[in-house]
Amino acid sequence: MTKYLYYSSATDGVGVIIYGTVKDFAAEKSLAINQSAEKWGFRMKNIPIGQYMVNEGIITEEQLQNVLDKKKEENTPGKYFGDYVIELGYVTDIQFGQVLAKKLNVPFVDLNDPETVINTEAVKKIPEALAKKHTIIAIKITGKRLTVATHDPVNFYIFEDIKVTTGMDVVPVLSTKAGIIKAIGKNYSMQNTSSLLDSVENQFGDDDAFGIDEESAERIDSAPIVKLATTIVENSFRADATDIHIEPFKTFTRIRIRVNGDLIELMNISNVVHNSLVTRLKIISGMNIAEKRIPQDGRFTQVVDGTTLDVRVSNLPTVNGEKVVIRILSTGDVGVRKITDLGMTAYNYERFASILKVPQGVVLVTGPTGSGKTTTLYAALGEIAKPNVNVITVEDPVEKNIEGINQCQVNAKAGMTFAAALRSILRQDPDIVMIGEMRDQETAEIAIRAAITGHLVLSTLHTNDAASTVTRLIDMGVAPYMVATSLIGIVAQRLVKKICPECRTPRMSTDEEDKLMGISEHTTVYDACGCPKCNNTGYVGRTAIHEILLCTPEMSALIANDGKVDAISKLAKEQGTKLLRDNVSELVLEGKTTMDELVRVTYAV
Repeated sequence: MTKYLYYSSATDGVGVIIYGTVKDFAAEKSLAINQSAEKWGFRMKNIPIGQYMVNEGIITEEQLQNVLDKKKEENTPGKYFGDYVIELGYVTDIQFGQVLAKKLNVPFVDLNDPETVINTEAVKKIPEALAKKHTIIAIKITGKRLTVATHDPVNFYIFEDIKVTTGMDVVPVLSTKAGIIKAIGKNYSMQNTSSLLDSVENQFGDDDAFGIDEESAERIDSAPIVKLATTIVENSFRADATDIHIEPFKTFTRIRIRVNGDLIELMNISNVVHNSLVTRLKIISGMNIAEKRIPQDGRFTQVVDGTTLDVRVSNLPTVNGEKVVIRILSTGDVGVRKITDLGMTAYNYERFASILKVPQGVVLVTGPTGSGKTTTLYAALGEIAKPNVNVITVEDPVEKNIEGINQCQVNAKAGMTFAAALRSILRQDPDIVMIGEMRDQETAEIAIRAAITGHLVLSTLHTNDAASTVTRLIDMGVAPYMVATSLIGIVAQRLVKKICPECRTPRMSTDEEDKLMGISEHTTVYDACGCPKCNNTGYVGRTAIHEILLCTPEMSALIANDGKVDAISKLAKEQGTKLLRDNVSELVLEGKTTMDELVRVTYAV
């Protein structure tokens, strides 16, 4: 007879797991809980999860009391201890899941990890309605056993429901609720896309290819085209895309998404649907649907799997119709990363942490668009923003809402520019100021002066490396002595794709590759190949590489004397700065990325 994990509640609200059959569970319910757990060989400490976390050193007694006080104060039905401890920022949902899994002695699976494989055949075993009802998803089939991810692994009613539906034995694993919701949306929605496209194309005839005016705009609010626009954003977000490109051609419209920096095809749709889809997007993003001759910009919000997305829309007329590019930005629903989660090496992390200890000056994060600069800035703010300091940011746009920090949005049309906002911010008694980007001389000068007068200023610049950042500031019109006086450090970074561990192919490096990596002997490197796990791209996810320059007294003297890029770079290397190429070379040698990525992000003539 098959045995399962069951949950039994004590009178004080503390529960334990019993391992056995349904009949066993009913019989054992009348026994003492500890005796039951011991009888079925399931060892578990009969203490609340909060006290368990304190005993494990994950939270302090004070933090535990704060959580319990907040829980008692709100007393919200359906909201548990884990929700509060995550909400207060003491742990992430992943960390809480891992702790709970350890306490319950159940395996933990991170469904957001690119290396976690979900078997599509397993997903099909559980109907979508049942998966959504219980917030579960099947991830693996092993013979007659179905591995199911759940955030409530001790609820035997769920497993009985699945067993009746599938006729298979259930093996529960623990995952986060948010991860399961996203996985449900991602794995079930793609199965419905084909039928949705057919219904849309059947609705719109050839007449629709000639355009839609304001009088017929109401027809665009019909279900199929609305659902198509919504589905495109949903599927793109679930694929971890940053941008969506809707591109019209003579006979069809191609929809591509940017994942890990590369554009991949999501779907093709009939050209008769294109104008209807564009009109729908223009309506919800607040554009003028009657204007088709000039570019327009708009924005809207959409909730996907419980996450509110800030969606920016750009429209551009082309010879075959209007091309639309959609930028997907997660709002404050997505937690801010910690500086320990930025992918820095131990050496670079130590240098970065030392920069953030300096009480006043300028810290700059540099790199091209889409290199993760804002993520690094947010992580730095999360590290240094304490209750006893006043932190103000000016951004364009505000990408993530951070509790306890005053965030301002740039609005050029209203005269709220970076420079104008910065002047006002300096009258708001700030301790720390974060500027989204130093775009012009005026903004740079105000920021530098703010640093000299005792503020800590964090900002970004678009430069190729750390050394060239100094000369860029001087070229913008900031005096060399002011840069030398105010600068604390510079972090240059790029995002590098991680090679798929399942299909990577080993080979020996060539002489040219050895020279690029700065090694003297041939070594094993890996090439990307492609398999179902990585969608035949050869890569899964991305990590960051960093180059951190510290502004030491010697460096300040060189900058004040109008030092050139080569001299700054040479001194930085002498003082321990590891270049971007050094960082990515380490990843290549460790088998985490490829030579193609090394060349792509660091090659220069």
